Amino acid sequence: MDSIISLEEASKIVIKIGSALLLDKQNRQVNTQWLKSLCQEISVLVRDGKQVSIVSSGSIALGRLILNLNQQHLSLEQTQAAAACGQIKLARTYEEILHPYGLKTAQILLTLDDNKNRRRYLNARSTVNTLLGFGVIPIINENDTVATDEIRFGDNDRLAAQVAVMIGAEILVLFSDIDGLYDKNPKEYHDAKRIPVVEAVDSTIMAMGGKTGSELSSGGMKTKLLAARTATQAGCAMVISNGFQMHPLTDLRNGGNSTWFKPRTSPHLARKQWISSMKTKGKVVIDAGAQAALKNGKSLLPAGVIKVIGEFEKGDPVEITTIEGEQLCSGLIRYSSTESRKIKGYKSQEIIHILGFPGRAALIHKDDMSD
Repeated sequence: MDSIISLEEASKIVIKIGSALLLDKQNRQVNTQWLKSLCQEISVLVRDGKQVSIVSSGSIALGRLILNLNQQHLSLEQTQAAAACGQIKLARTYEEILHPYGLKTAQILLTLDDNKNRRRYLNARSTVNTLLGFGVIPIINENDTVATDEIRFGDNDRLAAQVAVMIGAEILVLFSDIDGLYDKNPKEYHDAKRIPVVEAVDSTIMAMGGKTGSELSSGGMKTKLLAARTATQAGCAMVISNGFQMHPLTDLRNGGNSTWFKPRTSPHLARKQWISSMKTKGKVVIDAGAQAALKNGKSLLPAGVIKVIGEFEKGDPVEITTIEGEQLCSGLIRYSSTESRKIKGYKSQEIIHILGFPGRAALIHKDDMSD
């Protein structure tokens, strides 16, 4: 699998767990023993210096049990109520299982709007990365309590891909009730062949998606391929693996059945290219000291800014230029133009006294700059 980073080499990993795996099919309760086996493996990854995020389904299914909603189809209001009840149990389950390994957990609930709105996207990204920096395991789910059809990801496969892209993960693991992508539906054709490695998610691959799924899952192979397309275009490798066996990460490491999707580039380069492709909405002029810091891979601090040009909002792309007018790069700014003008030339610790709230230390973080 040339050009695909291994679990041992990756620094950031996103693991998606579907409802069909999380819940026992017979009693519809959390499959605790299986989840414990996976969490034990996750603890080893964290011990080895990996940052791991979990995108977990299951809140609606758990909420159904709590509210005794046994009918096949739920109204939007019933679905949201079930999600509200089930999400508490879901988060508590992860907390209780990961606690014996010395791991802390946090709950992150997202909607599609959070991904489309740049300010909220950057806030979510900063929150998740800060939690990971503290060694916390973010438990991420769609915010089904407020999400409607217009603002839903629709399935956690694509949510997991968006999370992986957002935080710059190198690997996205989709644990499912299937063991990879087949050239045709293995449930219908005995001669169906599993594809071990996908070079590119093109129209031929997408046509293999079909309409698969399970009783407890809202997704299927089509959604997994859409997730693969999103992840690989942003430089993240993705793997679909059968998660039904105990210790599924060990099985994956040992060559268990799966399909790997090769990334088109690296996460770092993909993000740089994305930022450089944006149309800038303003400009910040920096001094020689800040210019030297940027060349050494540092973030841009307010103290190094001489002038702010144009009108922009937090999260907008702006040019970074020298006093002579040379464009150095562009970046996503963490303050509005009004706020930037107030804090330019000041040290980061003075921001709270100038703006009245404790802002972020960097005006533009190094990870939010183009080359």
